[in-house]
Amino acid sequence: DNLTHESEFMDDMFLNTLTPKFYVALTGTSSLISGLILIFEWWYFRKYGTSFIEQVSVSHLRPLLGGVDSSSPSNSNTSNGEADSNRQSVSECKVWRNPLNLFRGAEYNRYTWVTGREPLTYYDMNLSAQDHQTFFTCDSDHLRPADAIMQKAWRERNPQARISAAHEALELEDCATAYILLAEEEATTIMEAERLFKQALKAGEGCYRRSQQLQHHGTQYEAQHRRDTNVLVYIKRRLAMCSRKLGRTREAVKMMRDLMKEFPLLSMFNIHENLLESLLELQNYADVQAVLAKYDDISLPKSATICYTAALLKARAVSDKFSPEAASRRGLSTAEMNAVEAIHRAVEFNPHVPKYLLEMKSLILPPEHILKRGDSEAIAYAFFHLQHWKRVEGALNLLHCTWEGTFRMIPYPLERGHLFYPYPICTETADRELLPMFHEVSVYPKKELPFFILFTAGLCSFTAMLALLTYQFPELMGVFAKAVRPLLSSPPVVSCCIPDAFGYCSTLPVRPLYGVHWTCPD
Repeated sequence: DNLTHESEFMDDMFLNTLTPKFYVALTGTSSLISGLILIFEWWYFRKYGTSFIEQVSVSHLRPLLGGVDSSSPSNSNTSNGEADSNRQSVSECKVWRNPLNLFRGAEYNRYTWVTGREPLTYYDMNLSAQDHQTFFTCDSDHLRPADAIMQKAWRERNPQARISAAHEALELEDCATAYILLAEEEATTIMEAERLFKQALKAGEGCYRRSQQLQHHGTQYEAQHRRDTNVLVYIKRRLAMCSRKLGRTREAVKMMRDLMKEFPLLSMFNIHENLLESLLELQNYADVQAVLAKYDDISLPKSATICYTAALLKARAVSDKFSPEAASRRGLSTAEMNAVEAIHRAVEFNPHVPKYLLEMKSLILPPEHILKRGDSEAIAYAFFHLQHWKRVEGALNLLHCTWEGTFRMIPYPLERGHLFYPYPICTETADRELLPMFHEVSVYPKKELPFFILFTAGLCSFTAMLALLTYQFPELMGVFAKAVRPLLSSPPVVSCCIPDAFGYCSTLPVRPLYGVHWTCPD
C-alpha cells in the first residue's frame, strides 16, 4: 500500500508541474507526425496502389511471423511491343455476339418455364434481331416470296408472330432461314433443333450453290451470295453446337474444323472459341495449344476464352504440385512464374472471371451478346469453362492464390492498364443493359483505401482536435488528462471465486497491483 500511494503521489506531482503549453506542444507534435504519415501513405497509394505500411508488413514482417503471401505478384516479362500494339484505337463498348449462345426455345425458354424469370433482356434480344436482319436478309429478298416473308419475320417483336411467319414461308418453299427461326425459337429440345437445322442445311446448300454461280453477274447477286454464305455458316456452326451438347464432341470438333477450312475469312464468327471449348472437353491439350498459337496473336483481338485458356494450360503444368507455403520459402520456379504471369494477364483482361470460376459469385445463363472485358463475357466464359478448370487438378487453387496479385501490378490509376489498353469506363453501364435485373452486375474491382490510410487519417484528425481543444481550453484539458490518467494506468479488475458456507461460489472483484504476484485466497 505504501508503494502504491508513493507512486500515485509522484505521478500527481509530475502532472501538476506540467504547464498547458506542454499539452499543446504534445498534441500538436502528435498531430503533425500523424499528418506527415498520412501524406506519405496517400502519396504512396496514389503512385503504387497500395499502403506502404501494409506493403512492409506483408513483405517483411509477415514472413518473420510465419505467414504466407497467397497472392505473390510477379514481374511481367511481356515486351512493350505487345502492350503498345494492344493500345490501339478500339470501340470502347463494342458488343459481340456470344460464340456459345444458347438456344432460345430449348434452353432460355426452359429456364423461364422453371423459374418464371426472363434470362434475356429486351436490349439483348433487340441486338439479336439486328444481327438476324444483317446476316439473313438482303435487298433481293423480294425475288423469292419465302425470303420476303422472313424479312418481315425477323423484325417482329412477338415470338409467336415470328414462328407463324416461318411456318407460312415453309408452305411456299423450303426456306433455310425459316428452318433456322423454328430451330432457335420453337424447338423445345436440342434433338428437335438439330433435326430442323439439318433440314435448313439441305435448303441452304442448294441456295448457296445457285448464288455462287451468279455472284459475278452484279451487285445484287453478290449481296445474295453473301447472305447465303452467312446462312450456311450459321447452320453448320449450330449443327456442330448441337452435336457438342448431345455428347458427340469428336463429331463437333470435326465439323468446326471443316467449317474453318471452308470459310477461313469469316473470323468475325469466332468459331475458334467453340473449337477450344470442345477440345478442352476432350482433354486434347496439344490441339488446344495449337489453336491458341494461331489466334492468341498480338494483332488479333483478345477474349476471355483466349486469355484464360492460355492461363489454364500454363497452370496445368504446375498446379498439381503447387503449394503456396513451399513457393514462399523457395520462390517460384520458371514454370510457376509463367503460370502466374499468364493468370495475371488473363485477370487484367477480364477481372470478373475469377469470382465465377472460384464460385464466389453465382452463375446465370449467359446472354446472347457479350461485352469483352465485362461481366457479361465473364459469365459466358465461366458458364462453359468452369468444368474444364475443375478437371485440372490444383488449377483453381493456383488461381485462388494468385489472381488478386494482379491489381498490385497494374499502374495506378487502374484505367492506365498494364498489358492491355485501358479498361473501358462504360463497361458497367453496358453490362447492366445486357444482363437481367435479378443479376447483380460485377463492377471492375476498384482499389479501396487501405486500413492504414484510414487509421492515420483518423489518428491525425483526433490528435489535431485534441491540440485545438488544448490550445483553446488548456486548464480544462489538463483536468481531463489527470482524470483519464488513473483509468489508463490502473490494472484490470479480475474476479475471484470464494466459496461460501454452503459451498456455492461467490465472485469477488479484485484489482491487483502491478508488479505484485497475487492469487485468489483459498
